[in-house]
Amino acid sequence: MDFLKLFFRSIALLPGVVQGTEALFGAKTGEQKKDAAVEIVGTAINITDAVTKKHIVDADKFTKGLSMTIDGVVMCLNASLWANRS
Repeated sequence: MDFLKLFFRSIALLPGVVQGTEALFGAKTGEQKKDAAVEIVGTAINITDAVTKKHIVDADKFTKGLSMTIDGVVMCLNASLWANRS
């Protein structure tokens, strides 16, 4: 149950983190912005603590999944009106 709370908390943070990262690091590459977003979300949900408490048993896979999820959020945002704001 604790893992689901952790997972949903990380998912809920993604759109805001992606938008904030874009605003702060707009001139950086997409990969640099994604790395920043992964680090921000990882810190916010405290991946280290989750690993220590065994809520996450493979931090590398969790981080890779988080990275893939960020790609999906970016894809959705880019396909929406959000990307076409003037």
